[in-house]
Amino acid sequence: MTFTLHVDGPAWREHTSSVRDALRSAIRGDTGMSRLGDLVPVAKGNGYGLGLRRLAAEATRLGVDRLAVGTVFEIAEVAEAFHGEILVMSPWDPRDTVAAARWRNIDSSAVAARVIRTISDAETAKRAPLELPPGSRIVIEGITSMRRFGMLENELLSVVGAQAMQSALAQGRLHIEGLALHLPLAMPEVHHVSATKLPRGTSTRVIEVQGWAKTWRAALEELLRAEVPVSENANSLWVSHLTDDELTSLRGLEPDVAVNARVGTRLWLGDGQTLSARGTILAVHPVGRRFAVGYRQRKASSDGLLLVVGGGTSHGVAMAAPTPAASLRQRAIAAGTGALEATGRSRSPFQWGDKLLWFAEPPHMQVSMLWLPDSVLREGLANGLRNPAVGDTLDCRVRHTTALFDAVLDDA
Repeated sequence: MTFTLHVDGPAWREHTSSVRDALRSAIRGDTGMSRLGDLVPVAKGNGYGLGLRRLAAEATRLGVDRLAVGTVFEIAEVAEAFHGEILVMSPWDPRDTVAAARWRNIDSSAVAARVIRTISDAETAKRAPLELPPGSRIVIEGITSMRRFGMLENELLSVVGAQAMQSALAQGRLHIEGLALHLPLAMPEVHHVSATKLPRGTSTRVIEVQGWAKTWRAALEELLRAEVPVSENANSLWVSHLTDDELTSLRGLEPDVAVNARVGTRLWLGDGQTLSARGTILAVHPVGRRFAVGYRQRKASSDGLLLVVGGGTSHGVAMAAPTPAASLRQRAIAAGTGALEATGRSRSPFQWGDKLLWFAEPPHMQVSMLWLPDSVLREGLANGLRNPAVGDTLDCRVRHTTALFDAVLDDA
């Protein structure tokens, strides 16, 4: 294999189980009652480098009833290994014609009854009673300080109070499964002011969620006044990015609301020591100083070895999201990296021993060419390493959410 992810299976599964247990404790307290909510694993995109099917199978092992995916295009793959309910977090909107075509396929498949749509737009919500197939299940999304998708409070109340929506709910053509809230990672400013006297130190994320919980309670009460039956599941919040302490705090403030915590990165990638990305050495070439190599014929700055290693741009090697540069240190690192790249030098994410190697030139589509100078080689050999050879592997620091591996090797 040329670019692989090695998983310490027992340790990784111990980690995912510990996250599940910690979240359940935070959500349910000492009661252990599932009606109070649960962990909802998120399996989306490239499956956090592990693959969607693997995450779906792990969700089954964890014993959860619900799994969240990013888009409608991911449903079919996870449904093969997970047989519970599947929440699609990206908004359903028939104006997205490509997604709408895939939704029609899903609606005519055996998995349709297990799928929950997210509706995040008031105009789309008005079309839902007319355009969704009978029996469709939905969550309504409120807009948080994240400001990505969602309705304002007055829009949400208007949607739930609309005659067409209430008729669809009363006739069982639609089923509401709760309110979705996607919160920012950074602590937001307060966008909701709760009438409840809050304990000192309550985070602004919790304050924001509690404000939305009040709004959602008012929406459900409006349905009850209109004699529209709602299921127990309707009194649920589907939240992202609350800590265990915040979930515990929310449980104390809203003990009657079921809280479903959607978790991805912490669950799958929270213990980085259980995951190791590796590139296989495919060729080793001795080079002398000023020896030219590669597409761009860049010259070696010293004697040494040229290593050709599996892992290139198609695998996500050296592909990175823009840095947030929130601190002076991060800005200094970003500036220094940019200055080096401007001179044609770029450090690779591959390492030999404890040394990160330099790219000989930008990575190719499936391989990277790396310099191993004589000075680094001699130091490594003196410290017990052996000469690099074809078939050996180099550890690679890679962003798992942008990585695509030739194989995932599970040491189960």
